[in-house]
This record gives sequence, structure tokens and C-alpha cells, in this order.
Amino acid sequence: MSDLARKDEPAPNFAVEGELEDLFARCQDELLGTLYYLVGNLEDARDALQETFIKCWRHREKLPEVNNPRAWIFRIAMNTGRDIRQTAWRRKRNALPEDESTILSQGDGPVALAVQSERMSRLREALEQLRTEEREVFLLRQNGDMTYEEIAETLDLPTGTVKTRMRLALNKLREVLKES
Repeated sequence: MSDLARKDEPAPNFAVEGELEDLFARCQDELLGTLYYLVGNLEDARDALQETFIKCWRHREKLPEVNNPRAWIFRIAMNTGRDIRQTAWRRKRNALPEDESTILSQGDGPVALAVQSERMSRLREALEQLRTEEREVFLLRQNGDMTYEEIAETLDLPTGTVKTRMRLALNKLREVLKES
């Protein structure tokens, strides 16, 4: 781009830009986790995370009008993840081995790490057993901190359907985790 600003690009608003960067940094780990479960592997999840930030950045002028900026970012991430999942299915890519996709804290002792690793493994398996529709609702609610109404708007579904999918997801997760 030349030194002259493009006519269709809004003038920089440094307060909004800083707010977007801070908000994105605060929810980056949860976004990456959500995208990982949505697209199925860490590499595509990282690509989706970067693309999500770019999309948010391109539409940053809308941020002051958004009631729930975190939900706005998660909505963009969900749509980006779906797009990447569709292209990933077409190229039939294999997921990374589990040990490469999990980073453990160095502060915990070996027993705590083993317990946490086992819990996360069971939770991952339980999430993978959910239907895609249930998984999306669960992740948007838990990681995206979205209300049922926001999820319904994002997924273009009735609120009752969203609540039903969430209830089914929670029941299935409880059963799988109780069995382990």
C-alpha cells in the first residue's frame, strides 16, 4: 500500500485498535482451543486463529457498536473455523499427534501434571464424541462466554434448539466423564 491512505479504509482509531489487540490477546488461548476442537488439528486451528484476527482487524471500526466484543470475536472465529474445516476435509489432512498439541505448565509437579493430562484427555475424547452441532454450541457457550441468544443468532437457530443442544452436550459429557 502506498503512503497515502486508501479512501475505503477508515482513519486509524488507536483506542479501538489497542482494545481489540488486548481483547484478542486475553481470549487467544480459549479461541485456539475452540478452533482446535472445531477443525480437528492444531495447525489448522492456528491458521484459523490468525485469519480470525485479520478479519476482526479489518472490521475493527464496528467494535464500538458491539455489545459483547468477546462474543463478536468468537462468532468470527466460529465462521472462520467452519470455512477451514470444510477445506481441510477436502484435502483430507491428518491431525497432529496428541503430544504435540498439548502444552503442559512447567509449574506443576509430575502427579498434578499426570492428573491434569488424564482429565484433559478424557475431556477431549468426550468432546470428540459429541455431534458437531452439540460441540459448536458447547464451545461457544463455555469458551466464547456467549449467551444462548447470541449463540442462536450466530448459528441462525432458534434459542430453544441451542438450549436443547447444550443440554444434550452436557448430558453426554457427564456420562462419558462419569464412566472414566
